[in-house]
Amino acid sequence: AIPLIILALVAEAIGSIGHSAGKMLLLTVAIAYGSTVFSGYLAYFTGDAIFPHLIEPGKVEQLQSAGEALTPYFTVEMPPVMGVMTALVLAFILGLGIAHLESKALKHVIVDLKDIISGVIEKVIIPLLPLYIFGIFLEMASSGKVAGVLVVFIKIIGVIFALHILLFTIAGVITKKNPLRLLGNMLPAYFTALGTASSAATIPVTLAQAKKNGTSDGVASFVIPLCATIHLSGSTLKIVS
Repeated sequence: AIPLIILALVAEAIGSIGHSAGKMLLLTVAIAYGSTVFSGYLAYFTGDAIFPHLIEPGKVEQLQSAGEALTPYFTVEMPPVMGVMTALVLAFILGLGIAHLESKALKHVIVDLKDIISGVIEKVIIPLLPLYIFGIFLEMASSGKVAGVLVVFIKIIGVIFALHILLFTIAGVITKKNPLRLLGNMLPAYFTALGTASSAATIPVTLAQAKKNGTSDGVASFVIPLCATIHLSGSTLKIVS
């Protein structure tokens, strides 16, 4: 469902913005990549200064001896309709085309598609996400990974979360909003991302929580699916760390 979410929400949002969609797209991409690079350097210098004092040599290697993972009784293959980047580029083309050609017929199709996907998000994906994340952690526990991961990485996760607070503080200063309140509203999305290990899979939750932070429907529908693919600030913090 992820490519369909990106296609429907981004294309509809770009088409609804109108002639300024191109400029907004370029500005969003520039901010996203700038923020991602900044997060990478922030994580590197912070980790270089702090992590050697937190991690005992040899602890990470202990994770290699974790038990065998569970295997399912059966699987149902559900290949996506298209790749994530294909969906993103197609959304750009359709959205910018709708905005510049003012094609009402195509816009109605995209709006209907967005309504269908929004219904799938609300009625299917969000209700099943807690069960899915529960299964992921259940598998980790059964294989003996949980204890090792928590022992080795709990301090590192704390440092990374502190860096997230710093980034939210910067965002709060820019938007003149309470950063702790902004972060508090985004915690459901944060923990969903932690469980799914996927920004794209977290799009429905991130979208709902961003609107609670006061982001308009049009901007949220445009920025959230787009930046789940190109704004990898949180992922960069974790990978570099």
